[in-house]
Formats: sequence, C-alpha cells, structure tokens
Amino acid sequence: MVRAFRVHYSRVGLSIDDFDYELPPELIAQHPSATRSGSRLLALSGETLVDHRFSELPQLLSPGDLLVLNDTKVIRARLFGRKETGGRIEVLIERLLPQNEVIAQVHAGRAAKAGSALELDGGLRLHVVGREGEFYRLRFPGEALELLERHGRVPLPPYITHAPETEDESRYQTVYARAPGAVAAPTAGLHFDEALLAALGKNGVKFAYVTLHVGAGTFQPVRVKSLSDHRMHGERYEIPEKTASAIAEARARGGKVVAVGTTTVRCLEASGAAAGGGETDLFITPGFSFRVVDRLITNFHLPRSTLLVLVSAFAGVAPIRAAYRHAVDRRYRFYSYGDAMLIDKMRR
Repeated sequence: MVRAFRVHYSRVGLSIDDFDYELPPELIAQHPSATRSGSRLLALSGETLVDHRFSELPQLLSPGDLLVLNDTKVIRARLFGRKETGGRIEVLIERLLPQNEVIAQVHAGRAAKAGSALELDGGLRLHVVGREGEFYRLRFPGEALELLERHGRVPLPPYITHAPETEDESRYQTVYARAPGAVAAPTAGLHFDEALLAALGKNGVKFAYVTLHVGAGTFQPVRVKSLSDHRMHGERYEIPEKTASAIAEARARGGKVVAVGTTTVRCLEASGAAAGGGETDLFITPGFSFRVVDRLITNFHLPRSTLLVLVSAFAGVAPIRAAYRHAVDRRYRFYSYGDAMLIDKMRR
C-alpha cells in the first residue's frame, strides 16, 4: 500500500520525506505495453478518479483544446569501455556541446584525469578535457552524434533491468521525435501512436510542439531533506513562435492547454509560453502558480522525486496521494514503460 504523503509547512518548507511511497517491485514496467495507446490511463480531476484506456483520450479532451508535446529525440547516449589503466567504465552522455564535446557521467573505479583517454568498445577513443562538478567534459574524435549512433546504446533508465533490445530502439522514442539531444525519453509521449494522433485531430484537438532535451539528471535522487535546498539540473529548451501563437489562440477560443509530460510543463511555465530558447532549472513545488498549463498527461513517477513533487503541486498533494494508492491497488504499471495519468489543475 502507498503511504500517505505527510505535508508539513514550516519555515524550512516541505521535506522530500513528504513525497515517499512504497511500490511493489513487480509494478515497475520492464517492457512497454503491446501497443502504445493500449496502456491504461487514470483520470484525476479534483478528488475524482476514473479508470480509462489511453486510446480513449480523444473522448476526454474537447474540440479546440491544444496538446503541447515535447519533440526531443533520444540519442544513443550510453557507452562502455575501459580506461587506459584497464578499469571497466560506463559513460552516459548528459549534454551535447559544440566542437564535438559533451558533458557526461563517467562511472569507473577511479576518477578519470584531465588529459587521459577513455577507450570505448568498438575502438572509440574519447579525450577527457576535465571535470565540471560531478560531470566530465569529454571530446569525441569526430562528429559526436554520428559516433554515438554507431557506438552507443539506448539509455534505458536504471530501473529497467534488461539490456536494450530491438523493441527499445523504437518504443523508447516518441513517434513525433524530431530534435536529437535527449538522454531520457519524455515518457508521457510514448503512449501516442499515429492512429491516436489522427483521432485527436479529427475530434478538433490542435497540436503544438516544444523541445526540451531531457538530461540524465531527471533520474537523480533529491539528496537534501528540505525542498528549498534542492537545486535542479539545467535543461535546454526551445519554444517556436508557432507554438506561442497556438497557445494564445487556444486561450482566445476557450480551449485548454494540455501539456504532454512534466518536461513540457517546466518548459512552458519557466518561459511563460513566450517564444524563444534558453535553459531552465525551474523546480516546481506545492504553492507554485501555474500560468500556462490547464491539464497534464504524465506517467507515474518515482518516490522522492522532483517529478512527483511537480504533479503534487499541479493537482494537490492529497489527490495525488489518493491517485497513487488507487493505482497500486488496481495494479497499474509504473515509470517509463508504465501507464499514464490525465490530471486537471487544482482549483485555487
């Protein structure tokens, strides 16, 4: 059973302990559903919970609503090999930089030194430029994306225990992925297939896109007790002028802005839906005033995670507590390959 989220308001603010729950390990989805839109969908509005299939989404949205999707594309960001000293290493790219450089996590027995080389499988050799906090700056010997496509592996999350398989090549990627740069999928979008998108369009739902390159930091635990002390990892985003206009038009016609995924929420709320690009480290916690997003489609998130804090801010801590208890009791599937929620913004 899910433990209650205990909310304490004090001078130091909320604690990450308030966003903990117990999840039977067998509910962590290790593989996607047979079809993308065949997953389950739990609708939450206020205190009301209704079980659906994701394929029913066209009936749950209204003509004139605007779906905003993150069109980032997951790159083959995980590499394996050895240091010059012979120690086995794993490299997880965090961000692509100009001049064939990257920011990356390097897991090895000992820290890699600036000026050394990482000998990776397939003969790929990366130069260690230096450290940047807990990350490394590395240089590829050629075009980084091309070499990652050739030598890298799909960067499945740490809670998916199998090595990447053929199905992961396509299913850990949205059907509308366009802009390479993410090292984790915007997982709410994994439920959409071409037939569902067509059905939504036929019902009068409009579409717009943002790009936010999801970093590996999305899986990093909150290591401090008080949420006020936590600092989010920065992620790059881009909002096209066409999307900013589409949001304004949806507002004018009385349509709802429906964000697909927490990455889309952070992008829109950090920018106020203004056209342009930048980097956001926005940490959305209870009490946040949402200015853009009316409804949210999202997967079920890890305990003690910033994403669980975000959805609790959006719907209310008590309703999310009840929704997660309901999902566990009814054996929903959790995390990246799991089921989804459709959440209405909490009324204030």
